Amino acid sequence: MHEGYFITDVEGYTPQIGRLVSMMNYARSVTIDSVKNLTPPQLDFLLDKKANSIGALLMHIASTDFFFRILSFEKRELTTEEDKEWEAASYLEEPARKLIKGNKVEYYLEVLKNERNKVLESLKSVNDDWLNEQMPLWDNKPANNYFMWFHVIEDEINHRGQINLIRKRIPKDLQP
Repeated sequence: MHEGYFITDVEGYTPQIGRLVSMMNYARSVTIDSVKNLTPPQLDFLLDKKANSIGALLMHIASTDFFFRILSFEKRELTTEEDKEWEAASYLEEPARKLIKGNKVEYYLEVLKNERNKVLESLKSVNDDWLNEQMPLWDNKPANNYFMWFHVIEDEINHRGQINLIRKRIPKDLQP
C-alpha cells in the first residue's frame, strides 16, 4: 500500500537520482501488482503464434535493467556470455517462446527483484551529475544516463500495457 503518490527524494540517493528511483519504484510496484497472482499457464499464454508471453515480457523487463546497468555503470557492451544468457529475454519473439515458459510467477518476480536491486545499489554510488554523462547509444547517437534510465521506465510501462492486454485475453479455461 502506498502512503501517497509523490516523485520525491529517496533516502540514500542524491536528489535527482532519488526522484528517478521513486519513479522506477512506482512503475515496478504496478507491474508486480499486474502479475502477482498469475499461474504458469497464464504466464505462458500466447495470444497468437507471433505473440510474447507475460513471462517473456517480465524477463525482458529484467533484461533491460541488466543491459542498461552494464552500459551506464560499467561503461561497456555485454560479453558474449552475458548476451547469450539474456538473448531470449532481450530480443523476445521465437527464442523467448521456446525458452521462457513453465515458471511460476515467483521466479519472474525474483529475477526482477535481483536485477533491480543491483541497479538500485549502483545508483547509490553516483550523484546527480552522473545523469548528464553521455555515451553513444542506438545508431551510435549520444545519450545521457538520464535518458537511458527514463527509457528503462518507459519500456517497463509499455510492456506492462502489453501484459495487461494479454491478461484480459487469457481464456477462461486457464483461469484458476
